[in-house]
Amino acid sequence: MISEVDIRDWNNHCQPKPEGACRPAPKSLDAAYERYAMDQGLVKNPVFPENRVVVPNDAKQRKAIPIASGVLDYFPLALMEVAKTSKAGNDQHHPGKPLHWEKDKSTDHADCILRHMIDRGTIDTDGIRHSAKVAWRALAMLQTEMESL
Repeated sequence: MISEVDIRDWNNHCQPKPEGACRPAPKSLDAAYERYAMDQGLVKNPVFPENRVVVPNDAKQRKAIPIASGVLDYFPLALMEVAKTSKAGNDQHHPGKPLHWEKDKSTDHADCILRHMIDRGTIDTDGIRHSAKVAWRALAMLQTEMESL
């Protein structure tokens, strides 16, 4: 994920354009995400701009990413368990607050994945499947990797 420190240090490490010319540092995290989206040929999802969800601008590229038929339709039960895991975690760490992911709070996803893998196939003391926690952590790890590109 892009942090404020990354933005401050941007000029020290001169981020090149595809053509090779250097650009000044973005002024904010939003500007950094905008730059990433532009560099990747992506646009913000207008329905969820606060999540910085980006989709390809090109129709052919969009159709090459079958989110519903290639993910949701394959794994509806698993994704429901991951959603339950998100809610349970939010209720545990932020009782009474709207569902949100505090990304800086826990970043040891790989270690957590392996700890939950040991107990896969069973249910944790909070009533959530260990395998669902593995999936949630794997998604969290991939999301942060993608955001750091």
